[in-house]
Amino acid sequence: MPQDLNSMGFAKAPEDTRIVVAMSGGVDSSVTAALLKEQGYDVVGVTLQLYDHGQAVGRKGACCAGQDIHDARNVAAELGFPHYVLDYESRFRESVIEDFVESYINGETPIPCVRCNQTVKFRDLLGAARDLGAEALATGHYVQRAVVDGRARLAPAVDRSKDQSYFLFATTQEQLGYLRFPLGGLTKAETRAHAERFALPVAAKPDSQDICFVPNGSYAAVVSKIRPDAAVPGDIVHLDGAVLGRHDGVVNYTIGQRRGLGVGGRREAQGRDGESEPLYVVRIDPGLNRVIVGPRAALAVEEITLNGVNWLGDGKLTEGPRDLMVKIRNTMAPVPATVSADALGDVRVRFATPEFGVSPGQACVFYDGGHVLGGGWIARQADRAEAA
Repeated sequence: MPQDLNSMGFAKAPEDTRIVVAMSGGVDSSVTAALLKEQGYDVVGVTLQLYDHGQAVGRKGACCAGQDIHDARNVAAELGFPHYVLDYESRFRESVIEDFVESYINGETPIPCVRCNQTVKFRDLLGAARDLGAEALATGHYVQRAVVDGRARLAPAVDRSKDQSYFLFATTQEQLGYLRFPLGGLTKAETRAHAERFALPVAAKPDSQDICFVPNGSYAAVVSKIRPDAAVPGDIVHLDGAVLGRHDGVVNYTIGQRRGLGVGGRREAQGRDGESEPLYVVRIDPGLNRVIVGPRAALAVEEITLNGVNWLGDGKLTEGPRDLMVKIRNTMAPVPATVSADALGDVRVRFATPEFGVSPGQACVFYDGGHVLGGGWIARQADRAEAA
């Protein structure tokens, strides 16, 4: 008679199943480790040192810094399982920070958390977990995983307000077969309750808010520090070609930005009250070092092209167009769109209703029937700003 599978999906007793837990020092990953330890698994905690933690000691709202490593170590000691710190600083800089900087210089809006999952965590750390003899790598991500007809599937978390499936679109089928997400079926309130029940030293620790290597949320400061030559002054240009002012570097602007342009309003159309219509950043041209602005209507996009597409679904995109739900920002609700691939392999997404503020460098993630089918990176689009 076949042996029943344990909660991690293996036909063996929990105590005979080694699970490496990626511990950032926060509440989510700590509760993940505590729950697995409580169930009797052979838990090993691993924390990654991703940047100069000596400069980060005492910082709040970031992961993988000095205080966070200390917190993860304390949780492991309290729960009684081994804990290791791996120095991935150089890998993180090469794969995540430098990519982040280049993306901003190229007028894009990057998502470093996706790159980190795609490279350092789900490539390098996953390999380290295998070297430690683990059956699986568990993380504190709020996302669900299931096996259907022998194929691992990714789905949004039960707590949609905390769902992180958007950030995991680049996970491969092979990686998904090895990963586990114990918090996917919990709400954040339930996770906090578990932290208190286990009396974890991080039970009251606030959630991370900023990108870990971006102090005070200043992306431009990080870019300028690594590439001092990036902040070159240039023109702020209206869609009609009129120069409205000067900027102090394109790295200080993002698509859809309205505040802080420093050029005031411009009357695009006379309203009832005679007020000028506000201006938005509608395009960034790093080649000509220009920030192009215009009315909100100019932000509307009907179709985008993606590169670096990862497909987790059944079948292939080349088999024909697919009507799916997509997200171009983590905070938005999925919207209907048609996804197709042409003869050259380019993947195009046509929205049922035009979307506003689509930014190159962000991700477009595909959903169907409650599952994540994959996604890709939004490529730079030719638009009306070309006339500027």
